[in-house]
Amino acid sequence: MQPPWLAFASMSQNNLPNVYAGVDVAKDSLALQFQGRSYCPRNNAEGIARLVRILSKVPRVHVVLEATGGYEQPLVRSLHKAGIALSVMEPARVRAFARAKGLRAKTDPIDAAVLQAFGEAIHPAPTAAPSARQERLGELVLRRRQLLDHVVMEANRSAHYCDSLIRRQAAALLKALRNQIAQCDQAITALVTEDDTMAARAARLQEVPGVGAVTATTLLAEMPELGSLRDEGAAALAGLAPFNRDSGPYAGTRHIAGGRASVRCALHMAALAATRHDPILKAFYQRLLAAGKKKMVALVAVMRKLIVLLNRMLRDPNFRLQAIPA
Repeated sequence: MQPPWLAFASMSQNNLPNVYAGVDVAKDSLALQFQGRSYCPRNNAEGIARLVRILSKVPRVHVVLEATGGYEQPLVRSLHKAGIALSVMEPARVRAFARAKGLRAKTDPIDAAVLQAFGEAIHPAPTAAPSARQERLGELVLRRRQLLDHVVMEANRSAHYCDSLIRRQAAALLKALRNQIAQCDQAITALVTEDDTMAARAARLQEVPGVGAVTATTLLAEMPELGSLRDEGAAALAGLAPFNRDSGPYAGTRHIAGGRASVRCALHMAALAATRHDPILKAFYQRLLAAGKKKMVALVAVMRKLIVLLNRMLRDPNFRLQAIPA
């Protein structure tokens, strides 16, 4: 019989448990809960470097933090560069975990401790580090979307201006915003064209009627996992999976929830075009309307079919769209 000490000595490093650390990220500060101690460095280059030094001393450390609208990105990049595993979590999931534990108080150190406990209980999958090209594409797509939002807001406001000076200012601002959108489009096109893999994925997505260059690049930037997911996972990640609302004899209406809003917006426009120009999706949409479904419900079903189709196309290079006889 093998002595216990020998079994322990032969244990692979891969079998050792992760050591979880929770980091709550604010605009100006970080709160780290790690190995029973709390740290509160500044959210700047010096503070992030200090936090990385603390974490690097322990093997198999896994950092859990929330998405905070971009304030977490410098820390995420530094952790990836240092080779430290991390998981960027949806804040609603972590808050639900805290409520389940009966924790109602909320401070930065408490939130960091909750994130650490979340990691120890849930063992979230690590967030993969994006390539430099993928990261730049994400920034360009985000900036383009922000500029479009500004165009809509300014166009709506300018419709009510009476003063000639203000109207000229609004027209100049709209022209500048549209020029910047065009610059983003050029940069996105150049970035995708320069990368053979990215260009092939974009071209593959655009084989589906209704999916244009904007939808394709949005999916590449905002949903890089596309092509590596199961059908239901792709629908859920896009926020297009209907969730049950049943209890006992009560059968509630199923609703979509969560997911990535930017992906859903891009798919909405693609689905609108597909219901007019894709024979299969058009027939599917018309069949749902004939069955009494509301237009938006039918359109969301088309969006779900669309993301599943796109996921399959990227996952299987041999998958071909069904030919429709003339």
